Amino acid sequence: MLSTTSDSVRIWNGDPLLSSCFIDGRWVEGAAGELTDVLNPANERSLARVKAASPAQAAQAVIAARRAFDEGPWRGVSAADRGRLLHRLCDHFEANLQEFIDLVILETGSPLPLARAGQVQTALDVLLWFADMARTGPPGGYERGLPLQYGPVTTASFLRQEPAGVVAAITAYNYPLLLLARKLGGVLASGCTTVVLPSERAPLATWRFFHLLEEVGYPPGVANLLIGGKDVGLALTTDPQVDIVTFTGSVAVGRDVMRQAAATTKRVLLELGGKSPTIVLPGADLDACVGPSILRFTVAAGQGCGCTTRTLVSKDDYEAYADAARGFVNGLRVTDPRLESTDVGPLIRSEHRDRVEGYVGRALNQGASIIAGGGRPDEPVGYYMNPTLIGDIGNASEIATSELFGPVGVLMPYGTVDEAIAIANDSRFGLHASVYGSTSAAMEVARRLSAGTVTINGGGGPRPDTPWGGYRDSGIGREQGDDGFREFFEVKHIQWPI
Repeated sequence: MLSTTSDSVRIWNGDPLLSSCFIDGRWVEGAAGELTDVLNPANERSLARVKAASPAQAAQAVIAARRAFDEGPWRGVSAADRGRLLHRLCDHFEANLQEFIDLVILETGSPLPLARAGQVQTALDVLLWFADMARTGPPGGYERGLPLQYGPVTTASFLRQEPAGVVAAITAYNYPLLLLARKLGGVLASGCTTVVLPSERAPLATWRFFHLLEEVGYPPGVANLLIGGKDVGLALTTDPQVDIVTFTGSVAVGRDVMRQAAATTKRVLLELGGKSPTIVLPGADLDACVGPSILRFTVAAGQGCGCTTRTLVSKDDYEAYADAARGFVNGLRVTDPRLESTDVGPLIRSEHRDRVEGYVGRALNQGASIIAGGGRPDEPVGYYMNPTLIGDIGNASEIATSELFGPVGVLMPYGTVDEAIAIANDSRFGLHASVYGSTSAAMEVARRLSAGTVTINGGGGPRPDTPWGGYRDSGIGREQGDDGFREFFEVKHIQWPI
């Protein structure tokens, strides 16, 4: 079994060089020749070395997925059996949860509580939901009869929902297993096949998960894995044998994916960025909302598309919120993510931290001020950055409009609730929003916000039966839930006279 330490990942044969491709049921080395170090962002040491896949191997993986979908035994596997297989995969996953928690901490820097609950357990919950849904099908079921039509001749009809085909699934580094579960769960439950390309920055948990797929006994070609760079992604998005591309990442790369896929008219699902607002309504209990609202933009060191990084507070409450924020931010523990007490871990790489700090520096040069936090913690190694709350900025400023992907939020005052809603909606993103106040008042605000998900007074735990996605630059389509499951199907109308 793969084992982990604080400094390295020991691969089964003791060699830290990963066999980075799982193609047509076999593990093979990447053929690109480039070696990439997977780093531990908490101590900057190498966890493993990956020999990147080549575009030719991407083509081989697509051919394998195409064959498995068109000709292989997978095509004849019933919906009930797909559900049983997926439940068996979940059993294997659950039996190895601690190993995956360790891997996620090592490669992403997620603090232990987040790695355990938000990264690994949530991924398992999503897969379990898809395993149940495989048996019943997408909304309406696999086949649904329509009323008789009486003219010009009497006809009967039904709608049949069929798996759409080969899916190229490209995931990001921040939540590797959750993003994998949302895509792979839909693939395996629907009867599609896939080629998965995880981020080179954090591929280890995905790599290990594919060993579980192998153990469970999925037919060759159903699920293929490539660890590679942009050239591999380009090969997947332009391959005419790929039917769907589902991508999680930045807006800029998402637009590239759309352009690349357009030549072969693929379906494209994009889960992109966010610059999500928190609205603290007048009269809201600041003691109850300051801490949770700050944690919503510092979770995963701010490396989450749903982080609510713009906080809007009424002018009358602004100074009280700022005072409370100072105390809360100063009490956050920014340190070793392996510790149960850690609140904020490191950013993924030094160049990414430099990028985030660049946004803060430019904002300060333009007249902004630091309300709370700022700078770096006293850690000798690791890509750490203290949570930072910025004030004296407007909603049109760079730091209020750009997704930083770091533990940085902005605090802005508003006059009326209508003004707060207008500021919240004045964004090219629309992924997530949060509202604090009386439930009735917050509900009215939630209905007026342009966001795919709105949480009121902290909301609740993650629900795998709900869709995730957003408006405008936040993406196209939805993941998980009924709406996300539907994305993996084509609808066929069958009609005949009677």
